[in-house]
Amino acid sequence: MCVARVHVRSTESLKVTGSHHLELSGSRVKPKAALWGVITFLWLFMLNAQAPSRAQLRRQLRQARNNLSPLEQKKAAQQLARTLSHTPLFRKSRHIAVYVASDGEIDPKALVVEAQKRKKTLYVPVLAKWPKTHMYFQPINTKTRWGKNRYGIREPLRNLRAARKPWALSLIMLPLVGFDNAGGRLGMGGGFYDRKLSYLHTRAYWQSPMLIGLAHECQKVESLNQADWDIPLAGCATDARFYPSAR
Repeated sequence: MCVARVHVRSTESLKVTGSHHLELSGSRVKPKAALWGVITFLWLFMLNAQAPSRAQLRRQLRQARNNLSPLEQKKAAQQLARTLSHTPLFRKSRHIAVYVASDGEIDPKALVVEAQKRKKTLYVPVLAKWPKTHMYFQPINTKTRWGKNRYGIREPLRNLRAARKPWALSLIMLPLVGFDNAGGRLGMGGGFYDRKLSYLHTRAYWQSPMLIGLAHECQKVESLNQADWDIPLAGCATDARFYPSAR
């Protein structure tokens, strides 16, 4: 069973001024209530201190998905395909980027099979040679020759002439470590997708391709603090359901 007990909390802004007054979000509290205000401040501070950092959260969620048995992983992958293959977004997309699962990630293989039945063109990420940090989307088919990247993950033998620009893709299905309802995504920390898709920050209307995260249900958290460079998702699909972004 995939279980991750993760609580991400946020605290209200508190400010202590002088020796007699405590201000909460700009409002003044009477001196008699100052002691209770300080106690509240300390309590909220302790709650915030207990909230996991991104690194801690990443470890917890990776452990949760790696605890799944091979049979549970297989069932989750099959259910994911049933969940996503019936959505209008998947049906309409012609050029779809997927990934090769590793480290307990939910496997999109069943989705790949379904996409091939529907004559869609599939792509997977290929990393540039070390120490470069570029990533490309290269087409795959039954004749594709495979190797391994710097992380030991299978990828097609590099052929940059065949690579497709990200804005020419209909849909990118991304792996992730954690996600929330607001489109927040916690990745492995390499930043490859964020760098490749950074152009989306400057696009107010034409947001292509659509970005959908794939995950086990236990990788969902209440809230994720996003950095300025993080690219939000349009939604996330799990073995339980599809979550459209609430942002």
